Amino acid sequence: MKSARWWVWAAIWMPAALAQTPAPVEIHHVLAATSSQQGKILALTLDACGGGVDLSIVDFLVARQIPATIFATRRWIRRNPVALAILTAHAELFDIENHGANHLPAVIGVDRQVYGIAGVADFAALKREVTNGAAAIQAATGVAPRWFRGATALYDPQAVQVITGMGYKVAGFSVNADHGGLFSKDRVASRLQKARSHDIILAHLNRPKAGTGAGLIEGLGWLQEQGFRFVTLRDSEVATAR
Repeated sequence: MKSARWWVWAAIWMPAALAQTPAPVEIHHVLAATSSQQGKILALTLDACGGGVDLSIVDFLVARQIPATIFATRRWIRRNPVALAILTAHAELFDIENHGANHLPAVIGVDRQVYGIAGVADFAALKREVTNGAAAIQAATGVAPRWFRGATALYDPQAVQVITGMGYKVAGFSVNADHGGLFSKDRVASRLQKARSHDIILAHLNRPKAGTGAGLIEGLGWLQEQGFRFVTLRDSEVATAR
């Protein structure tokens, strides 16, 4: 009877408990309007999640002297030593920040998935994801990261508290330029052409076969022609997008 009563209780309680778990949310940031960040400015952030690298983007940014904040995972760093060497050789342009060790979302519960990626088991696992990612970046660049962006850019509110409690700033965005590398070249360029001053742009560096590279080249070139200049997050303060 005790076992039967437990299953009846579980059947009633568990759906209600799951329903109370808030869905993970995106964090939307723009550049703060500080005295050092006046004029037509934008921040380009590029996630390097895993896999390869689109060197056409890197070459374009170097040629045009466009600064960017690269959110790299430990996994990506280990797989792309040549690309990493290019980025670190242009430290005046590229700020390499923390995207975690293994590209795990800041979502608590391995039974919870975001875009098909399972969350972390618990807060201890989240801390390891952040700490090990940071250690890989410092070892590769000699500079400790200050910013963190979780895989999928979706967060449980409690996870954000853990990350900020570790001393990191959580990097949001206001323009999703390529939707994880799924957008076509024209759609990426169109997204960029709608950017407004102080926007923080999110795109991906690790999708060489996607439309991201060609779209960024077209869209960023257009933005430069309109008089926009670019800054890194390391040189910036952010505010909540409205």
